[in-house]
Amino acid sequence: RSDSPMASTLALLRPSAPSPATNLRAPFRSRVSTRVSVGSAVAAGADTLFADYKPTTAFLFPGQGAQAVGMGKEALNVRAAAELFDKANDILGYDLLNLCIDGPKEKLNSTVISQPAIYVTSLAAVEVLRAREEGQSVINSVDVTCGLSLGEYTALAFAGAFSFEDGLKLVKLRGEAMQDASDAANSAMVSVIGLDSEKVQQLCDAANEDVDEKERVQIANFLCPGNYAVSGGVKGIEAVEAKAKSFKARMTVRLAVAGAFHTSFMQPAVSRLESALAATEIRSPRIPVISNVDAQPHSDPDTIKKILAQQVTSPVQWETTVTTLLGRGLEKSYELGPGKVIAGIIKRINKGASIENIGA
Repeated sequence: RSDSPMASTLALLRPSAPSPATNLRAPFRSRVSTRVSVGSAVAAGADTLFADYKPTTAFLFPGQGAQAVGMGKEALNVRAAAELFDKANDILGYDLLNLCIDGPKEKLNSTVISQPAIYVTSLAAVEVLRAREEGQSVINSVDVTCGLSLGEYTALAFAGAFSFEDGLKLVKLRGEAMQDASDAANSAMVSVIGLDSEKVQQLCDAANEDVDEKERVQIANFLCPGNYAVSGGVKGIEAVEAKAKSFKARMTVRLAVAGAFHTSFMQPAVSRLESALAATEIRSPRIPVISNVDAQPHSDPDTIKKILAQQVTSPVQWETTVTTLLGRGLEKSYELGPGKVIAGIIKRINKGASIENIGA
């Protein structure tokens, strides 16, 4: 079972196949002279450092659903990228690169493995880019970053908010805690294709009238116009599927995920995450990292910890994040890591947006 908030894009990006149920040496430190010890400049509790950010170039990191057997192959050719996988093996206790390259698919798709796999492969993609001609200058030009759900941790690591190792430990625990929360409840997710968010909300309201409170559903992923993922109890999800056509949805696609991510069904994972975050050194990022919870950048380490704990039970505000970045003047984006899901979403939001994929 996979944790894949991004899998809801599959129906959009591959409509022909709808399924009815379906500090390596501080590797991410920019070498530009503007890198100061940002954390020391932020007064305790202040969270306004990036309030007036003006984005030009963004690194965007994928979330679950992007994983695929064969990812990580390019890392073998770049020493700094391969070293990240070596470090990961020590922390995880298994050969991650082997699982990424050879599978099996079922194991790679499991929540506890797909989360670390995407985190490490995405940061390895940064090193693959760095090794290219002009790659370092591209990295230096990045002035904003964000990631879809799990990808927020990758973005924070790239922005220097925590070390590669500490981020991986958090991601490992996050995957385990979300899997355990899913095992404790009979819940699911479904992608609703072809409706705007207001109509999907009305669909959820109608479904909720027919089920007990504990089965209720809500929008969990605001991905892009015409593609919103709904999470909740299995009976509530079944009600959404039964009513979708009467709301003029093009189709629904049941997602192959462990449970109702980004809802209160994940509440059991929160206290475990809070404990791990409390024990982790988090610094002010060197560039804005846009949060999935409120589509805002945060500079105060304590606020970042709170936001990351909230993130597993809060809807993903990806559509607002992308429209805000574009509205503030974003010129160029790079999707770093496995798959091209984010590129597909961004083209849905703005056909003319410039985005390039960098794999590993």
